[in-house]
Amino acid sequence: MYYDVVDFKYLGERKIELIFENGKRGVVDLESYSRKGGVFARFSDIEYFKQVILNKDFGVLCWPGGVDIAPETLYSSATGEPLPEWMTRTRDQSEKEVA
Repeated sequence: MYYDVVDFKYLGERKIELIFENGKRGVVDLESYSRKGGVFARFSDIEYFKQVILNKDFGVLCWPGGVDIAPETLYSSATGEPLPEWMTRTRDQSEKEVA
């Protein structure tokens, strides 16, 4: 699968239209991220949120201070496709594979 973001357009509020390496596109609403706390609490400041840039080397959206969101997560949110299996494994499943 292709998860890298190759372009984006800020749509207002906390909505961003994304275009992915495979040509798929979609809109993500990142409003809920501001309620996650931690580094994402900064998203409650709309001026901070608007400082989003695309790191073309990694195909990921970034904000000042090293904040980013995994492109796989953005892809799933924008396209409705499931997250890759490796992102949804439980700890028990991972431990069984190692054993």
